[in-house]
Amino acid sequence: MASLDFIADHTHAAPGHNAGETTSGPPASEAGGILTVDLAALVANWRALGRRAMPSECAGVIKANAYGCGIEQVATALARAGCKTFFVADLSEARRVREVAPEAAIYVLNGLIPGTPQVYAELRARPVIGSMVELAEWDAFVAATQWRGGAALHVDTGMNRLGISATDAAALAPRIRSENHGITLLMSHLACAEATSHPLNDLQIRLFREVRMLYRGIPSSLANSSGIFLSDNAHCDVVRPGVALYGANPTPGRPNPMRPVIGLKARVVQVRNVNKGDTVGYSAGWTVRRAARIAIVSVGYADGYLRASGSSDETPGGFALAGGKRCPIAGRVSMDLMAIDVTDAPPLKRGEFVTLIGDELGLDEVATAAGTIAYELLTALGHRYHRVYRVE
Repeated sequence: MASLDFIADHTHAAPGHNAGETTSGPPASEAGGILTVDLAALVANWRALGRRAMPSECAGVIKANAYGCGIEQVATALARAGCKTFFVADLSEARRVREVAPEAAIYVLNGLIPGTPQVYAELRARPVIGSMVELAEWDAFVAATQWRGGAALHVDTGMNRLGISATDAAALAPRIRSENHGITLLMSHLACAEATSHPLNDLQIRLFREVRMLYRGIPSSLANSSGIFLSDNAHCDVVRPGVALYGANPTPGRPNPMRPVIGLKARVVQVRNVNKGDTVGYSAGWTVRRAARIAIVSVGYADGYLRASGSSDETPGGFALAGGKRCPIAGRVSMDLMAIDVTDAPPLKRGEFVTLIGDELGLDEVATAAGTIAYELLTALGHRYHRVYRVE
């Protein structure tokens, strides 16, 4: 089982931080923003999802650098908590996870790239087979090497993205069950789990149940984050939460059952007085409607704070928190900077911070203000931040 040694080795304690925190990236004194990742909250979310899905195993989806949070840090924390199975997108991610979770099962979702079976064997990673061509190459490798490290067979039940058809899965079942193809997991993927009344949910659950019956003895997996809350019938043997681990709401329209994981603060580099009638930012699209105080902060779209969060005279944008007050973004978000209207906030000084994500500005609200979803916001998080990992 992994420990938090990796985090200690690859991050550093910093003056002013608690004993239960480690840090990475540029020093806090030099960074334009501070990104906090609460690994204790992430582990609590994983455990809560596992309890809801019992007796199914709760895996962890940590692709896209663990949704922007740091794949090594997240994998280490989850492995220490007892997570035994991880899902990543590609082999480079599998390699990073294997370094910190030597005993975990690692499934690679994007399929079998031609000529890579030997790499899977070396990493002890498991490809998610998504086509008949991939299955043929995998079968040839298994037959030639007698490697028994495992693979998943992905069945398309309605997403129309990856996976063999249910018809092909049914035709293959007798051969898969009678011969050793190294299939250790049968899986599919829900397309509309966050929309609980969508008819495709029931269709996919029923179709996957029919396929599972043909593959008795092989564990199965269907539910993603929202699927865990959709129906017990979607749980199968393994659930695969992703975005819910990181604090996003898997039940849109209802209270968020997840603990917040991400906090983002931006440093104030200047506070300026702007006259009524002046404009702020590129294209002069945001006009000052009264004499205002504008804080310029050193986070922009190059740091993953999305450009679409900006505002204009016609369209409101996102908010920041300054001194506990909600303050609107003034004008466009630029590459490295943005402007915040802090007229109604307590006085700010150069070098202080405003909150962009955290407290009453939840991840989903910030994403909605940018016209997107928490997935995109999380995975865009940049590398210029001073990162603080809370491990207890």
